[in-house]
Amino acid sequence: VRTWSRLGKVRDGIARLEAEKGRVAQGVREIMVRNQIMGGLGGGSWPPHALTAALRQLPELAALRERGRSLRGQLRVLEAEESDLEQRFYLGALQLPNRTHPAVPIGDQSQARLLEVVGEKPVFDFKPKGHLELGEGLDIIRQRRLSHVSGHRSYYLCGAGALLQHALVTFTLQKLLSKGFLPMTVPDLLRGAVFEGCGVQPSATPSPVYTIDPARFEDLCLAGTSEVGIAGYFMDHAVQLQDLPVRVVCSSTCYRTETDTGQEPWGLYRVHQFTKVEMFGVTAAERGTESEELLDEFLGLQKEIFSELGLHYR
Repeated sequence: VRTWSRLGKVRDGIARLEAEKGRVAQGVREIMVRNQIMGGLGGGSWPPHALTAALRQLPELAALRERGRSLRGQLRVLEAEESDLEQRFYLGALQLPNRTHPAVPIGDQSQARLLEVVGEKPVFDFKPKGHLELGEGLDIIRQRRLSHVSGHRSYYLCGAGALLQHALVTFTLQKLLSKGFLPMTVPDLLRGAVFEGCGVQPSATPSPVYTIDPARFEDLCLAGTSEVGIAGYFMDHAVQLQDLPVRVVCSSTCYRTETDTGQEPWGLYRVHQFTKVEMFGVTAAERGTESEELLDEFLGLQKEIFSELGLHYR
């Protein structure tokens, strides 16, 4: 807060000095024009070098030029301070977490509340297999013996596994398009400022995102969700109030560093690359309830999707 307060004062000071600098420049121009006219009225035109030498002798012009030099010096000092304050404020602001929904319990997982259960969990008279064991048995998922190909946390989908992924993406896209969502494709490579605008810090240690070799491509990272690309589309972008809310749907490949130890349980969880269909909304804030209303709408759509797939969920 102190940094922001000082930054405001510095910017006010810069604005005042810039305004005065403009007045000084205008005064210099008026003296030049006035004396050029006077020189012409005196009979004939002055040679340029003679006119310049004569003007330099004018006390009022000398005072304005001296004031201009002083103003430029003061501006250089304030502009340097402004740049330093902006950097300090920005880095400090990045440490502030995004706001959570007011209904989210405060505390660890033990404070979580179960709000709703839909469907019934199947009961089997045998020990059910996990998705990876089933997938490997059907030869539709391969995640073992890939360290020499793509490292830990990678996988192949083959045959029905690949078709299943395409079918789920198509099913979800068609569902949301029928609800009036705007389809979009987004870049996978984005500037660091776009990630920071979404609350992700590419420079954190360890970094949550993959950074492209900065020696060849300055400030480019792989997106871990299409949310970042869609946010970048609306970044510094005006939307007409009557066009809100904007509902966007995007299917994209998501890249996440996760962890590289190879110690996690097997399965298609916390993997480095996957395909995801994203719902993204841009709302107004006239009544203060628009964001929560759109969130409830999205939650209802998620429940429809899971229910239509015949899944039990909570």
